[in-house]
Order: sequence, then C-alpha cells, then structure tokens
Amino acid sequence: MKKILLLSDTHSFLDEKILKYVRLADEVWHAGDIGNLTVTDEIKKLKPLRAVFGNIDDDKARMEFPLNNRFWSEEVDVLITHIGGYPGKYNQAIRSELQSNPPKLFICGHSHILKVQFDKSLNLLHMNPGAAGISGFHQVRTMLRFVIDGAQIKDLEIIEMEKKI
Repeated sequence: MKKILLLSDTHSFLDEKILKYVRLADEVWHAGDIGNLTVTDEIKKLKPLRAVFGNIDDDKARMEFPLNNRFWSEEVDVLITHIGGYPGKYNQAIRSELQSNPPKLFICGHSHILKVQFDKSLNLLHMNPGAAGISGFHQVRTMLRFVIDGAQIKDLEIIEMEKKI
C-alpha cells in the first residue's frame, strides 16, 4: 500500500501547506510546470518523487524529468504527462498511446482545473490535481491524495488551499 500526493503547476512555489502533505505521503507525483527546481529538490529531501516537465519548465527540468512518465505502482499501470487533456478530448500528442495501450491511471496537469473522471471507453481513471502554486487564474490551490493498494486506487481526497498566502 502506498499513499500518494499528486500535485501540478507549482510554478516555482512551495510552502509549508504543501510540505505538510508531502510529509504524510509515501511518494509524491508532480504533473509538470514545476518552475524552479528548488521545488522538486525540497520534495526529494523528504519523499521519493516522480515527475514530468511542463510547458513552462526550462532546460534543467527537461534534462531531469521526462515529458511522459510511465511506470507501475504496485499493480497499477500509471502514465503521467503535463498536457494530456481529458476523456473525450485528449491531447493529440498522447491520444494514440492512450488508445493503443491505455494505462489504468492517466494523470496530467496544465489546465489548473482539478478533475477526476473515469473514461469508460478506455477503462482508465483520469486525474488532474489542478494547481498547487499561486500563479495562474485559479482561485483555490488544489492537490490530490489517494492510496494505491495492489490493483486498487482508493481513498481519494481533494486538498484545497486558498490561493492568497
């Protein structure tokens, strides 16, 4: 069993509210637009990190993290990318991979809109944790926590934080 903290779109911002949840997780997954790598460096000091780079990330982030990160967490096939779209409107860059070899859990960021949706046509769970940073149009910073237990994804929790700090 693994407790996962899922975040995205930190845009160089990391505060104690985020770090509190990092400490409670077994692993942290970041779906891109990291910003300054001090964000991921601080997270890695506390917990194992899996991440992808996003469209605002510089060459340093692109050298450290992949565009797409596909891996197994226990018995769950996971695919993370930054610009992925959502069920029925997947981004063209990832659509063919999703259709030919769908993961059980597909994660993306970019939109700053928290969304969790089951895609019946591909039999996968789609998650976008929204934005944990303070840059962007969102009014509430959000993250997701959940548990992977064998082949199950369970105990999903939305974490909301005020954008104003």
